[in-house]
Amino acid sequence: MKITIDTSLCSGHARCAAAAPELFRLDDDGYALPFEGEVPGDLEDAAREGERACPERAITVE
Repeated sequence: MKITIDTSLCSGHARCAAAAPELFRLDDDGYALPFEGEVPGDLEDAAREGERACPERAITVE
């Protein structure tokens, strides 16, 4: 499972990081940073929660 973040859509609400801080990092301005690598199996639910938390739908988990 991978996380893709469309940084052009991210508005810096930081809801993804609030929902799953172990997966979603933010830059100094509060915008989500691209996630590198595969999501560990035990964090797949957290990844989906972060995806659902994004009001801009900038996050895709697949």
